[in-house]
Amino acid sequence: MVTQDPAGGTPVCYRHPDRQTLLRCSRCGKSICASCSIDSAVGQRCPDCVGGEGGTQKVVRNPVRVPRRAGTPATMVFIGLAVGFYLVFGSGESSMFEALALINQRVRAGEWWRLFTPVLLHGGLTHLFFNMWALWILGPRVERGVGTAPFAALYLASAGMGGVAFYHFGSDFAVAVGASGAIFGLFGVWLNWALHRRNTAYGRALLSNVLVILAINAALPLVMRGVIAWQAHLGGLVAGFVIGEMWSRIRGPNAVAQRTAAAVGVALIAIALVLI
Repeated sequence: MVTQDPAGGTPVCYRHPDRQTLLRCSRCGKSICASCSIDSAVGQRCPDCVGGEGGTQKVVRNPVRVPRRAGTPATMVFIGLAVGFYLVFGSGESSMFEALALINQRVRAGEWWRLFTPVLLHGGLTHLFFNMWALWILGPRVERGVGTAPFAALYLASAGMGGVAFYHFGSDFAVAVGASGAIFGLFGVWLNWALHRRNTAYGRALLSNVLVILAINAALPLVMRGVIAWQAHLGGLVAGFVIGEMWSRIRGPNAVAQRTAAAVGVALIAIALVLI
């Protein structure tokens, strides 16, 4: 619902008709002013859609403090799997390394699943720590905002597109492990979210922070040559941004299923890009 200003045709807030605004609820499309805008992982929401003051949903006050990462099973599972695989198989070459690492020669032979399985392996304790720390920070809010199934599909699709970039822009003998492509997919979603929110003070601050982090990561491969798979970072970032943009256009009661399908579609495209 878009309320037009009768004087000039500019949209006005549906709750405050005296305030012109270009912001819209990412779920129902209502025009909202900065005072009515409520942050979510897929853009701004109106009070009606989150059950706030004046909303149609009942807000239940729970005196029990809920942990910040409650309700984020996919994030916890991905962290647990990566840590578990490291504790059991370590970082050196092993039968599991041979089976799951992103080995370009093996991908060329048709082993497309290697685009996704490197998220289970890491090249050392530092490598594991920084990737899981980033997932611990970035993952929960995205998962709570879009749902567990879409988040899991995003994580794997970003890993897959990171693998595609590494495969096409790396050497035939290149080998990679780690969840960096998937992590940069989360950065891509946050970047998209910040760009959509750039008309607010919070959005501008978030955009500035994300761009600084991405600039630092873009410079690292220049300092640590041959160590960081920048191709996987770039592929994951682009995939996450594209998926985030698709998510921003999805609304309605079937939003979770549609978000999942969008991310799964990107993962299927990743497979096609190495098979065709």
